[in-house]
Amino acid sequence: MGLLDRITTEPTVMGGRACIRGLRVTVGMVVGQIGAGQTIDELLADYPYLEREDILQALRYAAWLAEEREVVLAGA
Repeated sequence: MGLLDRITTEPTVMGGRACIRGLRVTVGMVVGQIGAGQTIDELLADYPYLEREDILQALRYAAWLAEEREVVLAGA
């Protein structure tokens, strides 16, 4: 996995959830927006303080988490 230097967790920011560069923008929000069909360019327009690499690292982090944990899905 590549370097994730833009993903931070601080107990005093968003309850310790993984955020982008200490901002109040969680990885979950970014991934959720992409999953809902928003493009990276649309996210960058909506959140001008984010950078393309922030979004890419959020996606890499979420993919890493999904690979590292076994999740029981309904019907599985």
